Amino acid sequence: MPSWLRHGLAFLALATSIALAGSSGGEAAGEPKRVLMLHSFGLRFKPWTDNARVIRSEISRNMGGAVGFHDHSLLEARTSNADSEGPFVDYLAALYASNVPDLIIAIGAPAATFVQRYRSRLFPGVPMLLTAVSQRRVEMDKLTENDTVVGVDNDHRAALENILHVLPRTKVIKVVSGVSPNDTWWRNELKRDFASLAKRVEIVWYNELSFEQILNDAAHLGPHTAIYWHLMTVDAAGVAHEESSAINRLAAVANAPMFTHSDAFFGEGVVGGPMQIVEQGVSAAGAAVAVRILNGERAGDIKTPPVTFASPKFDWRQMQRWSIRESDLPSGSTVWFKPPSVWETYRWQLVTILAALLFQGAVILLLVERHRRQAAELVSQQRMVELAHVNRLSTGGEMAASIAHEINQPLGAILNNVETAKVMLNSRSPDLNEMRDIVGDIGRDNTRATEIIRHLRSYVKKVPSQQSRFDLNDEVAEAVRFLTPEARSRGAVLRIKRASVPLPVSGHSIQLEQVLSNLILNAMDAMSEVRQAEKVVTVETALDRDYAEVSVADTGPGVAAELAGKLFEPFYSTKEHGMGMGLSIVRTIVEAHGGEIRAENSYHGGAVFRVRLPLA
Repeated sequence: MPSWLRHGLAFLALATSIALAGSSGGEAAGEPKRVLMLHSFGLRFKPWTDNARVIRSEISRNMGGAVGFHDHSLLEARTSNADSEGPFVDYLAALYASNVPDLIIAIGAPAATFVQRYRSRLFPGVPMLLTAVSQRRVEMDKLTENDTVVGVDNDHRAALENILHVLPRTKVIKVVSGVSPNDTWWRNELKRDFASLAKRVEIVWYNELSFEQILNDAAHLGPHTAIYWHLMTVDAAGVAHEESSAINRLAAVANAPMFTHSDAFFGEGVVGGPMQIVEQGVSAAGAAVAVRILNGERAGDIKTPPVTFASPKFDWRQMQRWSIRESDLPSGSTVWFKPPSVWETYRWQLVTILAALLFQGAVILLLVERHRRQAAELVSQQRMVELAHVNRLSTGGEMAASIAHEINQPLGAILNNVETAKVMLNSRSPDLNEMRDIVGDIGRDNTRATEIIRHLRSYVKKVPSQQSRFDLNDEVAEAVRFLTPEARSRGAVLRIKRASVPLPVSGHSIQLEQVLSNLILNAMDAMSEVRQAEKVVTVETALDRDYAEVSVADTGPGVAAELAGKLFEPFYSTKEHGMGMGLSIVRTIVEAHGGEIRAENSYHGGAVFRVRLPLA
């Protein structure tokens, strides 16, 4: 096609587009918006591919899907040949002559430079957004009222300082850079940025090697070396590298840790650090501005500050590979891809098991403590029995004199009857009937003496503590019979009032006899200052609902109010030479039988001790 004809068609298409652009505001309501997305190198070049994906997604989500996207790429941006730019402008003008876009989005520095260079020919009335581009690459003075920028401000020097912070022994940093015009422009910029680091680390550029040569060199790096992936759109061999294939291959063979400035490559072999965030960073900001423009705001009125690096983040897997500790990371860093701990993975299972172990431990401790307490109670009860026995022996000794007096009476009667029988037997005609009476008297006196001795032996004898069922009336009567001689020797009267009904109880009869003996003897002791004619101890049994009750009352001075609460305490005694164990033992025995004991003063005078035992 002749050049004059080609230029004529381009001029006609441009004129038509300008006319349509001027009338674009009269489009029918509800007609889908048209967005022309101009890519710098192609549709599969990171990080711009990810930026475009997020922008498209956010615009569609916010505009309800009523948006049509048209993608074009500046393939010539991979080389230094600019001769094809003019025809490409003519192509776009002709293509959209009848369907002028509602918004032009230039993604990346080459696209931004292209649209600014040909702004007067690329639909000057259509709003334009320059994004995913460094502020350094935008000619701010050439922006029109229909243009706006959502750019980035990458601090590459801070990225290298991060390497030196994490790996302070680093001596060499190899920078990956290509040979495209954009790569070359940035290499010159970074050389100036890195000049101040020359005394701390050696900077080596990979721009003169093909990628295969770079791989070979990276596999044989010396110690204390790091790699910084900046840009490599096209390598020295003229090969374009799309997506993440190149950086993944480099990470696989390199014997040094690798860093970069965009999280589009994060998780693919780079260690980490401060980076641009694709999802929440410049892409989200650019999409938000695009939506505002599509909703009617003038592009030139929207001013957006450049997006800077986010807080550092690191790949835990690469940290393990290169022996980087979390304590080596900059303040505010986050660690990704760290496998959850056993606690985080099995938290509820561990909590359940721990709770079960604690519960079992608590149960075991309670059982052990219960066993120890029962053993201690058993030992304590045994000691009380021993003390009770000692107390019985002491009481038996005190009663020895009165018992001797009592037993002398039947023994004396026996002796008299024997002497009388001898006299009668020496006579010529003894009276046999009288002899029979004498022998009968001897037998009765012998039985009386035997009973006195038996009672004394049973009182002081240490017998096994065995429970049995018995009538409390009988035990009280037995105790009274046994202590009657002692009462007589003290000039006291011992009375008994038995209940008219049986009082069956279950327990240790000898222990309960000890309780009654102690209470009766204490009652006698309490009347030591009372006139002999008034010394009366009354032992009475009664039925009180489900309890059998026995009371021991005396006619002594009674119990002082301030002493009532101390009577049953161990080692407390109101007697001058008392041990203070008698009533304490009494209470222990009564409570061991499930009963209770209390002391009170009688309204007739004197004290009353009441023992209540549950019926069997």
